[in-house]
Amino acid sequence: MAGPMGRMMAGTGPDQRSMDFKVSGRRLLTQFKPERATLYVMLVTVVLSVGLSVVGPKILGRATDLVFSGIVGRQMPAGATKAQALDSLRAHGKGAVADMLSGTEFTPGQGIDFTAVGHILLLALCTFLLAGLLMAVATRLVNRSVNRTVYRMREDLQAKLSRLPLSYFDKRQRGEVLSRATNDMDNIQQTLQQSMGQLVNSLLTIVGVLAMMFWVSPLLALVALVTVPLSFVVATRVGKRSQPHFVQQWRTTGKLNAHIEEMYTGHNLVKVFGRADESAALFAEQNDKLYEAGFKAQFNSGVMQPLMMFVSNLNYVLVAVVGGLRVASGSLSIGDVQAFIQYSRQFSMPLTQVASMANLVQSGVASAERVFEILDADEQEADPAESARPEELRGRVALENVSFRYDPEKPLIEDLSLKVEPGQTVAIVGPTGAGKTTLVNLLMRFYDVTGGRITLDGVDVASMSRDELRSGIGMVLQDTWLFGGTIADNIAYGASRDVTRGEIEEAARAAHADRFIRTLPEGYDTVIDDEGSGVSAGEKQLITIARAFLSDPVILVLDEATSSVDTRTEVLIQKAMAKLAHGRTSFVIAHRLSTIRDADTILVMEDGSIVEQGAHAELLESDGAYARLYQAQFAQAVAEVD
Repeated sequence: MAGPMGRMMAGTGPDQRSMDFKVSGRRLLTQFKPERATLYVMLVTVVLSVGLSVVGPKILGRATDLVFSGIVGRQMPAGATKAQALDSLRAHGKGAVADMLSGTEFTPGQGIDFTAVGHILLLALCTFLLAGLLMAVATRLVNRSVNRTVYRMREDLQAKLSRLPLSYFDKRQRGEVLSRATNDMDNIQQTLQQSMGQLVNSLLTIVGVLAMMFWVSPLLALVALVTVPLSFVVATRVGKRSQPHFVQQWRTTGKLNAHIEEMYTGHNLVKVFGRADESAALFAEQNDKLYEAGFKAQFNSGVMQPLMMFVSNLNYVLVAVVGGLRVASGSLSIGDVQAFIQYSRQFSMPLTQVASMANLVQSGVASAERVFEILDADEQEADPAESARPEELRGRVALENVSFRYDPEKPLIEDLSLKVEPGQTVAIVGPTGAGKTTLVNLLMRFYDVTGGRITLDGVDVASMSRDELRSGIGMVLQDTWLFGGTIADNIAYGASRDVTRGEIEEAARAAHADRFIRTLPEGYDTVIDDEGSGVSAGEKQLITIARAFLSDPVILVLDEATSSVDTRTEVLIQKAMAKLAHGRTSFVIAHRLSTIRDADTILVMEDGSIVEQGAHAELLESDGAYARLYQAQFAQAVAEVD
């Protein structure tokens, strides 16, 4: 979809580099290093299973030879030797028959030895049963190693996401990142479970069957190998055509999920502005792209199996023709040819299986690369090995010649200095984009300064661990965030220790939230979702303030906490915030200047710099930027009253 709406919804995706199948495939296999012991046991069981499986046709061939020998021997006159019987056939003009029977071990006058045939068939049955049992054990071991490996990969991904800087998420759609953590991880697990054990089994079967084929008949083995180069060409050509489409398929899946997630969370906004049709059109566009990429990937890789079946049938015909000629010449027995035909099928079947799994493997490796892109992303700077901490947290904050820029080419904050004493309230005002929220992000170390330093009670915050720094800071933001669960759980989320119900209710009373909570059907045990359904915007804000009360911070950050509520609720929130801020160092970001009149210091920011600093009355008297902002809001209020 063209136009601003389409560009807004499309967002900024991850770097779209081409898939390097070999590198990503090898890296995916290295994830199995902790499972080496399990894989070694699995490999042994697969080798034994394949060994028994490839011996089976030779055993059955021996049973066929016994049956055929008995049939031939029963038709020959008793008392003669094999050589005499063959000479008699040649004397009667049946030289071709004599040549064919020369490769058969028969005794003239003796029929089928059913006891020997029964023993051989029992041996074959036991062989195949044991091979199947070993393969079941191998499959169990494969599933175990795959599940453990994917479990570790999920843990690594979750840990990585917690170490990524805020800038990483600012540049990417949330739905796209979630798609990598869910859809792509599920696809990797499915790929490994369905292909790993089968690939090992197929490759070992090819080796084992090839060895048996050369043992039975080197000539027929060479005939069977004629089709191998053709199979290799088919697999490589089709694989190269399919891989880019699988990469595009999962990339488009991520974009589609990002769009769905945005449209679901912003459902009301889409309806209000009448953008439902455009949203549906963009969904259809992304869905069509996913369909095209998925269809091309599956079609190109799906062509491989019928082509491999054609090669397999060609191999079967060649073996049958040459084997028949060898039997006719007496060079091979019928049982050996029967075994060889089974071997030719066993040889071509794993080739076909490997080819048919190519699309699955390619899809899994494409997903693995998308996960590896997150794992390889630049992390936020690590905390110092020996982090410093103030002897006593009092809340003295100092900014010394601080500089910061999101874009290296575009300065935002330059040479900013500020000192805040413990217990003071600092209000930060200014137009949108002036750097107010950025200042708070620097204090919280969501971003690190590019110049200068910030100290807390005399200690550089860069030398403190982030957990230590943030444990002393409480935040109440304009955008409230609640988790799926009870109201009590949401309030308790602010505590770093286990808290009692009494402490939760005390925090709610301090935040003026207790009254409305008790009017709900289940009180504090009322379950709400992450959107806060069932409570108003102001009530959600009171819950987040109660959460901040429970954390008992030394420094309090209030970012536009009353911008989206009604006047009565604003009064309640202001009372709650005033009580919360008492005795604490507070940073208040506000557009409504009426809410920060009593602040100890008011900072007026423009273009990343503090242009004015002082108390409310002082700034009005100076008739500068603050006075202009205040007069503009006062004039607007008068106009609204009129």
